[in-house]
Amino acid sequence: MPTLVLVAAVVVLVVALVLGGLWVSRSRTLGHRVGSFRCALGRTGSGPWSAGIAQYGAEHLYWWRHVSLAPRPGHRWDRRGLAVLERVDAGEGNVVVTCRVAGNDDVPLLMSREAYEGLTSWIEATPSRIDSVI
Repeated sequence: MPTLVLVAAVVVLVVALVLGGLWVSRSRTLGHRVGSFRCALGRTGSGPWSAGIAQYGAEHLYWWRHVSLAPRPGHRWDRRGLAVLERVDAGEGNVVVTCRVAGNDDVPLLMSREAYEGLTSWIEATPSRIDSVI
């Protein structure tokens, strides 16, 4: 019986270490991608906030939840349908940005001022005709 308990404890420890290693690897990989920045997603402009990492793509803004092992982003917003409606200073160098996405949904995002400047530049630099060939 004590051997069975010891084996079970070792198995639980190994599984916990493997899951922890996968989470650390995922977090480091997402955080080091080109165009990635810390960004929390809120249900409303005042929270509650889900910590995450956003990344600029050629045609989409991707958002991954920080505490997750999912290989795909939790949200993806089309660049063409994304517009900044409001920016509110949240203190400590952060801003709450309310964005309108396609379908008239409003999405509150909490990010640093630098990330906000990058977001607005990325939106403004959207080519008018991405799908067309010149």
